[in-house]
Amino acid sequence: MNFTDLNINADILKSLNYKGYTEPTPIQERAIPFVLEGRDLFGCAQTGTGKTAAFAIPTIQNILPLIRKEKGRKQIKALVLTPTRELALQVSESFEEYGKFTGVKQTVIFGGVPQSHQVSKLKHGVDVLVATPGRLLDLMNQGLIDLRHIAIFILDEADTMLDMGFIRDINKIIPRLPEKRQTLFFSATFPPEILKLADNLLKNPASVTVKAVQKTTDQIEQGLYYVEKSDKRHLLKHLLKRPELEHVLIFTRTKHGANRVAKDLAKWGIKSAAIHSEKSQNARQNALSAFKKREISALVATDIAARGIDIAELSHVINFDIPNIPETYVHRVGRTGRASATGIALSFCDSSEKTYVKSIERIMNKKIPLLELPIFERPVEDLSGGQPRGQSGQSKQSGQVAQPKQPWQGNKQGQKSTAASFGKKRPYPTSKKKGAASQGNR
Repeated sequence: MNFTDLNINADILKSLNYKGYTEPTPIQERAIPFVLEGRDLFGCAQTGTGKTAAFAIPTIQNILPLIRKEKGRKQIKALVLTPTRELALQVSESFEEYGKFTGVKQTVIFGGVPQSHQVSKLKHGVDVLVATPGRLLDLMNQGLIDLRHIAIFILDEADTMLDMGFIRDINKIIPRLPEKRQTLFFSATFPPEILKLADNLLKNPASVTVKAVQKTTDQIEQGLYYVEKSDKRHLLKHLLKRPELEHVLIFTRTKHGANRVAKDLAKWGIKSAAIHSEKSQNARQNALSAFKKREISALVATDIAARGIDIAELSHVINFDIPNIPETYVHRVGRTGRASATGIALSFCDSSEKTYVKSIERIMNKKIPLLELPIFERPVEDLSGGQPRGQSGQSKQSGQVAQPKQPWQGNKQGQKSTAASFGKKRPYPTSKKKGAASQGNR
């Protein structure tokens, strides 16, 4: 099926052709017709399935008749709520791209930055507003936003809203919306609170479910290093010396870990930045913008802060920490290998994280290839008791190389390694596979 088969407006099709999109993803193929009919929609889908286009394209088309009838200052006709600033910006960009030739005006608002610029855009009038709950509620309470003309309300990533504590704000916003409206509801998971919220919001909804992403695309080449926790930073430094790792997204499990890695990168002379929930919104966006423009070589991120990151031609992702939720791994490595590009995802696993790897491999139904641990430098000050660790107990001086002891190895010489149970070891992946273009990450 092509987009031309979905009864989409010619100006929107022109925008899609301009972007090189011809075939809809499964959620787009199934959701767009329901939304164009004006029905409420209950969507089960994760980031990376193409759900943004699944609601943005028909929303633009559905509000075009309202725009043509409108006289005077533009009123907000469609409202999209998202949990993070990064995702809000990505959704806003999508509306701008798909509405490029339609005359639809959109803007985005979020907290953590001065409101003056956002308020100025609102005063000029917009058709589509993309917002995070806190800033929206704040401007509503100041009398700066009027939601009485909303025809379409979209709640995106509802489960993340719940996780981040935004449900109370959402429950304050909903009563201010018109009773007569179209509502589109998207969530990757459905805990009881989310199901209750959906039941309150939706009227006779169509239901569209896209199975959770469990597999990475063939365009992403994966590799796994087993390494002692204390040696992860040295392995990272060693790998970042490779010329092909000039633009890298690095994931950590915690905010403290992200700060620590960013501090190490700075010490090594690598331009980088960290983003996580304790960073100001302005700092997070400046870091993301600098990374997209390649003004910095590395971006260190936690998973919540990384929601919505969409960077074209990102060649490498590094999991400094293995995530404890298998689906998170798939989401992380999916930041590379987007559209028709290829990518490489490398993961560092210490002995405490091996069970996480097993869970990840189980949902992907394949092994992550085990890579041969390279020889790298270990500064003398990092060695316990000031005594450098070398092979066979030999002393190593600062600046000399040492073969790290791998966590699955025993202390006794000749003890059998269990590495084979995790896959065949091989050198660092460099091959670039050619695969069919994928639009699943729009």
